[in-house]
Amino acid sequence: MFDFQYYAPTRVVFGRGVEARTGSLLKELGAKRVLLHYGGSSAVRSGLLSRVAASLDEAGIAHTQLGGVVPNPRLSKVREGAKLAREFGADLILAVGGGSVIDSSKAIGYAVAEPDRDVWEIYDRRRTPRACLPVACVLTIAAAGSEMSNSSVITNEDTGEKRGYRNDLCRVKLALMDPELTTTLPPYQTAAGCTDILMHTLERYFTQGGNMELTDQIAEGLMRTVMKNALILRDDPANYDARAEVMWASSLSHNDLTGLGANGMDFVSHGMEHELGGMFDVTHGAGLSAVWPSWARYVYRDCLPRFVKFARTVMDVEGTSDEDTALKGIAALEDFFRSIHMPVTLKELGVEPTEEQILAMAASCARGAGGKKGTAKLLYEADMAEIYRMAR
Repeated sequence: MFDFQYYAPTRVVFGRGVEARTGSLLKELGAKRVLLHYGGSSAVRSGLLSRVAASLDEAGIAHTQLGGVVPNPRLSKVREGAKLAREFGADLILAVGGGSVIDSSKAIGYAVAEPDRDVWEIYDRRRTPRACLPVACVLTIAAAGSEMSNSSVITNEDTGEKRGYRNDLCRVKLALMDPELTTTLPPYQTAAGCTDILMHTLERYFTQGGNMELTDQIAEGLMRTVMKNALILRDDPANYDARAEVMWASSLSHNDLTGLGANGMDFVSHGMEHELGGMFDVTHGAGLSAVWPSWARYVYRDCLPRFVKFARTVMDVEGTSDEDTALKGIAALEDFFRSIHMPVTLKELGVEPTEEQILAMAASCARGAGGKKGTAKLLYEADMAEIYRMAR
């Protein structure tokens, strides 16, 4: 194993109806003026937003609202939110939604904390932030894991670039997690969320060394649990226990727990999906399932022991040789994605990029990664372009 540091400062309050405690819990954090940030009409239509606002009122916390966050959250909304938060004098951003809303809130937090600097400079890696306004959340979608991670992803709609950034400054202070809030999600969104959760651990699993047995068993158990409950939710969307398992897996999969002691994180599939999201505005989880099988077949020989272990312990398949076992494991995960109606090619995703677009995405992905990326196999721009071609 390799040395590591682990930091997970988020207070989690998990269970039925916990959103009713929002005001009292934020008061404990010292919040007095809150920007309540949310996405579309579902938070309004379901009554969740009004319940949260009433809880803030009861606690004597002043608040203003900004909705309109979309999947692949936009830089323009971040700038709008930062302006509103500064004018209101907000001392905390409260995200009511899923990963997109939380990511947008984190970016607003960066922007408010340093009002004289352009927040996009952070995501474009031209500077390191020095502060971030505190962020809390009421989680409504189990997927991104942003409620316990140090990462956020923002799309610059002017340039078509989608960029992620990791820094402990933005970690959520308080996460309120009620699995019942996810029961109204469309089946496609639930499946895409389960895919994203899986991918957060898969990206940490395929490494070249330093793996700890305990970390591996946590990672493998989490992946098996997500797949089991994704199938339950496919057939029984109202199943509370399955919703709870998936929601907690979302947090554990992206708070670094499933990668401790290893030699880093791969995240090539995420980087390549970010380019798809920036160019074609695709659903994040679906974009990941469309890219991952081609990535896996491109790199597996360079990371064969891990692919064999994954096939045996997670997918429960065995082949006639190590290589055959690895390929059977990849195919088994592909079959799982199909079983929950996720795409496994770009064409199934509804995207048919031209060669020019492939080259542009590969160049942008490589540039955003500093020229190279990967732990299973170190990949460069030409490798990324080939994986896009394989995924068509």
